Amino acid sequence: MGIPTVTAARILKGQMNGFSGEETQLEMDKFPHVALAKTYNTNAQVPDSAGTATAYLCGVKANEGTVGVSAAAVRSQCNTTFGNEVTSILKWAKDAGKSVGIVTTTRVNHATPSAAYAHCVDRDWYSDGEMPPEAIQGGCKDIARQLLENIPNIDVIMGGGRKYMYPKNTPDVEYPNEYKANGTRQDGRRLVDEWKSSKGNQAAHYVWNKNQLLALNPHKVDYLLGLFEPADMRYDLERDKQMDPSLAEMVEVAIKILQKNPKGFYLLVEGKWPACGRIDHGHHEGKAKQALHEAVQMDIAVGKAGVLTSEEDTLTVVTADHSHVFTFGGYTLRGNSIFGLAPMQSDVDNKPFTSILYGNGPGFKLSNGERENISTIDYKQNNYLAQSAVPLQMETHGGEDVAVFAKGPLAHLLHGVHEQNYIPHVMAYATCIGQNTEHCKGGYPVPCGASSLTSTLINLLSFLILSLLLCWP
Repeated sequence: MGIPTVTAARILKGQMNGFSGEETQLEMDKFPHVALAKTYNTNAQVPDSAGTATAYLCGVKANEGTVGVSAAAVRSQCNTTFGNEVTSILKWAKDAGKSVGIVTTTRVNHATPSAAYAHCVDRDWYSDGEMPPEAIQGGCKDIARQLLENIPNIDVIMGGGRKYMYPKNTPDVEYPNEYKANGTRQDGRRLVDEWKSSKGNQAAHYVWNKNQLLALNPHKVDYLLGLFEPADMRYDLERDKQMDPSLAEMVEVAIKILQKNPKGFYLLVEGKWPACGRIDHGHHEGKAKQALHEAVQMDIAVGKAGVLTSEEDTLTVVTADHSHVFTFGGYTLRGNSIFGLAPMQSDVDNKPFTSILYGNGPGFKLSNGERENISTIDYKQNNYLAQSAVPLQMETHGGEDVAVFAKGPLAHLLHGVHEQNYIPHVMAYATCIGQNTEHCKGGYPVPCGASSLTSTLINLLSFLILSLLLCWP
């Protein structure tokens, strides 16, 4: 969710509602405090989602491809895991007695959510079926297993990733005839069954479709595990609206469950824009329309969270793990479709071009040795690959700073330009969790010069687009 994506999503939202778009406000645009975050990894100028997730969740910059470990850990080298683990704000909140949750449109063991609970030197070790034998023999655990074992009492978990929870070749409940949806585990464990058994007599519910989710009474749910696809959830434009919940629907159920705790809650919401969920995937695939519609869905989820919480007692932070090489330009006129053409042709090859372009990616295409003439194709269809300058099978991330939008208690601490790993420390400081609590009194932050505090506890909401929610009771 680089700045170009934010702007393009704003225009799309407006145009979807019958306006020209430029004057529209995203929900995050209404937040009173804005900062910039520097996204580089310790070993990468242009980062990946794993190292950045470790930064904004654990408060420590890390190497690309690693989650929940410090920069002393080396990607794919199992023996560098031990002794280099770092914990996340989700764990700090849980240790403080808050309820905690994760909602994502990717796999629940993908890079972003996994940094909240896992310690893994390779983001791709989704199950033991993706791990090399030497890593298993060296004592490293796959990420799906760590989801259950590291912080066993996460209150709400929703996203995709069913197949990593079941033994290899186990047919999927929704797609029993699709081999790629089958289970992947080599150890024979059925992690969903283990999760249900571990909750004993508590009100724990496992759901795999929208009807099951919306049939729940959140006030009677203690724990919820929702896995709605074998791997990542579908793009919203392709979502089966009868079977798969929207991001906003998941967020609503999650908040209603978590906010029952009188000590407050922490919720991590990932919408996967250009780098944080399915938004990210859309950009990687050069499918700008898919990416931007995912961004609008994230905005709807941010709005839903705002309705269900209060700025008086909930710190909400919306940010991104990184940007993409996505851009739009071409001197388009006011109200021009965000997916439309620039008003002129190229003065080099005399062919039209779309406003949206990528610096690199799969949209590079030549016809008879020249750039493809897009007037001969449907460039407004959902899976159109926007043209790119350099051919790559997958588009890359961008290296520029990303925006951080904040509202709620102590949101003013997010201002100016910061290192990305500053973000969770602000949230922890605001809600008196983690190691730095000397400014607190009775579990509440005390303003400078104040002898007492009259404000309530704080909840935490994080939207990654990332989205992070921190709530006090």
